[in-house]
This record gives sequence, structure tokens and C-alpha cells, in this order.
Amino acid sequence: MNPFPMIADSLYAEEIPLSEIAEKYGTPCYVYSQSYLIERAQRFSRSLEGAGKGKALIAFAVKANPSQAVLATLASQGLGADVVSAGEIKRAIAAGIPAERIVFSGVGKTAEEMAYALDIGIGQFNIESIPEIEMLADVAAVAGKIAPIALRINPDVDAKTHAKIATGKADTKFGIAAEQALEAYNEAARYPTLKVKGIASHIGSQITDLAPFEAAAQRIHEIITLLEEAGHTITTADLGGGLGVKYSEDQPEPPTPEEYGNMVRRATAGWNCQLIFEPGRAIIANAGLLLSKVIRVKESKNARFVVVDAAMNDLIRPTLYEAFHEIRAVTPKKGVYQADIVGPVCETGDIFAHNRMITPLKANDLIAIMSAGAYGATMASAYNSRPLVAEVMVSGKKSSLIRKRQSVEDLMRDELRPFWDNQQ
Repeated sequence: MNPFPMIADSLYAEEIPLSEIAEKYGTPCYVYSQSYLIERAQRFSRSLEGAGKGKALIAFAVKANPSQAVLATLASQGLGADVVSAGEIKRAIAAGIPAERIVFSGVGKTAEEMAYALDIGIGQFNIESIPEIEMLADVAAVAGKIAPIALRINPDVDAKTHAKIATGKADTKFGIAAEQALEAYNEAARYPTLKVKGIASHIGSQITDLAPFEAAAQRIHEIITLLEEAGHTITTADLGGGLGVKYSEDQPEPPTPEEYGNMVRRATAGWNCQLIFEPGRAIIANAGLLLSKVIRVKESKNARFVVVDAAMNDLIRPTLYEAFHEIRAVTPKKGVYQADIVGPVCETGDIFAHNRMITPLKANDLIAIMSAGAYGATMASAYNSRPLVAEVMVSGKKSSLIRKRQSVEDLMRDELRPFWDNQQ
């Protein structure tokens, strides 16, 4: 489905004009299509049927969008959660995702986070180093628990994506080097408080070619064979996430969930273990947009600047990654002109688009920054003392506020002056 169709020369969110959403909830605000979110979750579930042993676990990458409304929607579709902090675990649990469907990844798990995850009974820890093996074994011993683990192995596969989101090469901080896999599994097997369940891998994000996924799966299978020959039992294989999405009309179509599923079944044929997947962006990115209002249009000698009320603190991806987002006028006019779309933050880098061809805009016009459902609101900050924006979910003709807009008073509520300022 198209979650944001153009109807009668106006951009909609499902069956609601975005202009009505702006009037009701204000701008800037994030807008999500629940129907599209459900459709993507169902397509992933269907596409991975028959892959591996038993039913695959699809654990949504919570870092992509940790909204309670988003997580609850995905929980209703049977998805689990891939988390990288105790905070994300708590969000997943609060949204109704069962603890046993939670996979805890990340290179920096603390002893306190491990103890909490053990206490609630998460499904699996993905361990990323030998020192982490030792820490978790000690934490589990103190808690009187057995920790279910998989070791994240770095297959040294080039995901052919942005350097800041490539995680499967040998020189990244993630995982255990493939040549150290047997040593690490032997180390883990020494601890009675650890139950080694499986193996894990994740090579990066926004990957639009299936070849790196297949190469990583092949390498992981080689390591599984080596481990089993050495006497280790592998019952789960977490192949990570990373499937990319289309951010602009002129980009080639990325692999569909169905094409991805066909590749997985081919690459894992004969594997005697349950498969786990960690999609994030591929499920939520195109389910969301950032709705913004034009403050003014500024003409200079060499450029035209469309200044909008959203900024880099609301959506950091264009500044951080030089990421492209399609920008659409909510009520487009005839003709186009070239402009930079910028925000009000006091940084030259506060720019959403440079030299972009767009319909002529004026003050109070609305624009939609598309494909903002992933790594949008979750990476937002209050830089320049700009409160976090509202978030809205739409289903058909219904809309609901799913996060209140912050106020400056909210930002200052937990701030304190040093106690001695009050001593005279």
C-alpha cells in the first residue's frame, strides 16, 4: 500500500489530509501509518516461513523506532525485539513483547543491564567479546541464573553501505573475529552459568543488494559446521537485519521482503537451527514522515533558502549521514524551482536538502520529509533548547497523538542549580 497518497492535489496520511493533521497537532510532527506498518510486518513474517528449523523469530530493531505505539503494533503481529540497552528492554516489555522474544545485542552491556535482563528472562544475549562472556557468567552466578547466549561473529563481509552503518567488517567494534570463533565458544562452554544456544551476525544497515547477506550466511554456516565438529550444539542462528529501503524515486528498487525470504531459504537450506532476524528500517522507515511548516523563503545572491520549522535536532540523518530524503509539498503548485531546505538551528549543517528542485513554496506552506519513520524521532535531541516534537499515528480515517509535544518547561524540569547558589 501507499501510506501517504496524493488525493485531489493534497498529500494524505492514509485517509486523512496532512493539512488536517498539522492543524490538529501542530508542526513539526512525525506521522506514522499503522496500516502500512502492519502490512510490512506481515510481509516479513510470510516471507520467512519455512526458513530454518521451526518458526523464525523476527525481532524488530527497537533502535530504529522505540515508540510505544509502534512497538505495540508490532507485538500484535507476533514480532519480538532486538534491543541494545536496558531502556529498550523496558520499552519492549511495556509494549507487550514477551521477554522470551527479546534478543539483547550491543558491545557495551553493563553488569546492571545483564542482571535486569536475566531477572526478566529474555530469550537470548548476543555476546560480542570474551570479556563480555566472563562478565555475564559472573553476573549469572550471583543471580543464580543460567544465561542463554549466542556469540556474535564478525564474518568480515563488506555490506557496501555507508561507513557509519557498516558493522560486518573486521575493523569495526562489533562482534568476535571469525578466526577467534572456536576459541570464544570453548571459553563460553567452560561456564556452568552460561547456556550456549547459537550464533549471531549483523553486517550493517541500509543494504540494497542481497549478495552481502548471502555471503555472510555462507560464512556463518562454515563456522557452524566448524563448531559442531568441535562438539558445540547450535540451536539458533541470528542473521541480523539491515535490508534497505528506497529513499528517492530515482533509486533502484531494493529487494522486497519476498526476495529476501527466498534468498534466506536458499542460503540456509538444511540448517538444523531456528533462525532469528532483526529488521528495523525495512519495516518502519517508509511508514513515517516528518511534517513541517515553512517559516519563510529567504532569497540571497547565490541561493534560495526555504526555512522550515523542523530542524536537524528533529531529524539528524541528512546532517549526520548526508542522507537523502524526498521532500514533498503537501499542496503542490505548478512549476518548480531550486532551493535549499533548511531549519532554524544555528548550524550551517542544519539542512535537509541542497539545490533541491521543488514546487514553489511560501510562508505557512506545509512540506513532508518522507521516509522518516526509522532513525528519525529516536535520534532527536533538544539542541538549541528545541523541545522534542509530537508524534501521531494514523489508521484509516483515525488519528491519535502517540507522543506529546514537549515544552521548554519540560526540558528544564529536572535541571538544578548548584546548592551553594542558594547559600548567602
